[in-house]
Amino acid sequence: MTTTGGKGRKGAKSGKGAKGGKHGQHTKPDPAAEAYAAGRAKVRQNPAFAALEQEFCRSDECGLCPRTGLVVIDSNGVLHAHPTRLAEPAEWAWALAHGLLHLGFGHVPAATADDREQPDEHDLAARCVVVNRFLQTVPIGHTPEHLPAGYPGGDEEQLATRWRRDGLPAAYRHCGTAGTGPDQYLRPWRHWNDPAPDWQTAFAAALTRSVSAAMDTAGGREPGTLRRPWDLALNWFISAYPLLGGLAAGLTVVADAELSRARGISIAAVSARAGEIYINPLRTFTDEQWRFILAHEMLHAALRHGERRGPRDPFLHNVAADYVVNGWLVEMAVGEMPEGLLHDPQLRGLSVEEVYDRITADLRRTRRLATLCGKGVGDILGEPLPHGAARPYTDLDAFYRRGLVQGLDLHRAGDRGLLPAGLVEEIRALAHPPVPWDAKLARWFDEYVPRPEPVRTYGRPARRQAATPDIPRAGRYFPPEEVARCTFGVVLDTSGSMDRALLGKALGAIASYAEARDVPAARVVFCDAAPYDAGYLPPTEIAGRVRVRGRGGTELQPGIDLLQRAEDFPPGAPVLVITDGWCDTLRIRREHAFLIPQGASLPFTPVGPVFRLA
Repeated sequence: MTTTGGKGRKGAKSGKGAKGGKHGQHTKPDPAAEAYAAGRAKVRQNPAFAALEQEFCRSDECGLCPRTGLVVIDSNGVLHAHPTRLAEPAEWAWALAHGLLHLGFGHVPAATADDREQPDEHDLAARCVVVNRFLQTVPIGHTPEHLPAGYPGGDEEQLATRWRRDGLPAAYRHCGTAGTGPDQYLRPWRHWNDPAPDWQTAFAAALTRSVSAAMDTAGGREPGTLRRPWDLALNWFISAYPLLGGLAAGLTVVADAELSRARGISIAAVSARAGEIYINPLRTFTDEQWRFILAHEMLHAALRHGERRGPRDPFLHNVAADYVVNGWLVEMAVGEMPEGLLHDPQLRGLSVEEVYDRITADLRRTRRLATLCGKGVGDILGEPLPHGAARPYTDLDAFYRRGLVQGLDLHRAGDRGLLPAGLVEEIRALAHPPVPWDAKLARWFDEYVPRPEPVRTYGRPARRQAATPDIPRAGRYFPPEEVARCTFGVVLDTSGSMDRALLGKALGAIASYAEARDVPAARVVFCDAAPYDAGYLPPTEIAGRVRVRGRGGTELQPGIDLLQRAEDFPPGAPVLVITDGWCDTLRIRREHAFLIPQGASLPFTPVGPVFRLA
């Protein structure tokens, strides 16, 4: 057998296309050999594949690769390529990477036994499916067109067991690199002077190094620089803990001692809006403790604990979330909880809202508790902290939702252990994002704002009666009393704290829904220091020609009272209050709802529904 490349234990010779022939003349170029060499060079450029001890065989005398195939991998780490097959370099690169993944995934382990049993067709197909599924996420070369576009989930053993029971699908029967033959071959380890290598461990280590180097480059760090303990902890999630690995890959750790001192961050804090975790680099913890700290902040951000607070006290809600998150991490054995963090086994299984209701019974003791940010201060930040390396940020809802949902699927697929039921329930809830505010507002209109219903009468002939004058047909019309009851009231906060963009978005949505439901007009009242009754306005004027008066302080109750006392306002008509939350306590004695900005809260417990502008 002739071998080339890799850390070969045999001499490197070329099988075909070599220079030199009779009388020292150059032979004709061999396109097949050149394409094969180019494809092999592409694979060798990948550090994860290059770390595997491998040999390449492309000899006429070998005969292990069938006529319809490209590559066969054996348990001695030798890739047997077809000696004369003409293929594109990208096809060779894909086929060689496929064979090396069989080696790295432990499908062809080295062993000294002479009577090694070859894998059956179910094992061969299942292993090829797993390898091809991996190559779809890390594309190398060109995937053959005859292969399926998608592959079923599960590992090699699960797929093989399922197919032995239910039958092997024809689409996955020959999805390897040896055509209609097997592309994996087990043979005894014959290099007696060397111990049998563990290719699976070597590939995993090389893959981890490659991911770490890519993360360093993406984060603006030079690969190979000294790793700080929190960087090692973050990389551990990426490589070894799939539940939070996707989140860890997208979040940024900001380690700034001056920022921590100025903002009073004792250990750590998180801004979900910016996707940043702020840590105090002067604090010393073990690697296990840093894992716990980072996981704590990642769950705060991903589960949107800051946005779920509502009208609750920010610090007490943060404390309740700390109890729940720390309990989950202890139950999952993620790292080691540093001393002094909030944890109570008696609160196990409770939600953040349930824990909040319990701890508010003893406010004197609860106010003295400490989060990772410090005593009496929450570690869930709203706005990001300004720092020199700050980056532009956007709403990260989709990132957090996708990261946790995909992490849960990977965690379960890999049998990584049981997870707390409360955490699984919250992640599953994230998989179904909430209904947008405008859709919920439309449902409110459908429920409480009636649509005018026409009345049939023979006193008004139908239009179609003109075609058949001998047949009496009833017409339809809207009585004045029917039209008058189909309306609603709008109390609009026009104080100085209201944002004009918020006013425009809210009024535009209201006008569009009113027009869609054939509402002829809505009663609009502007309020700041005093109410201004604009009367009944058609939807088109609400949307475009309303001139907002006022811009003083905020007193909404007089506007509510004006509507409730108005004789021309139907007693069953609902009221929609648009405000930024900086208002007085309101008493509304009819059906009503509130429209406020995202992140704002009302200074009282609302009775009607609250829609949050996104």
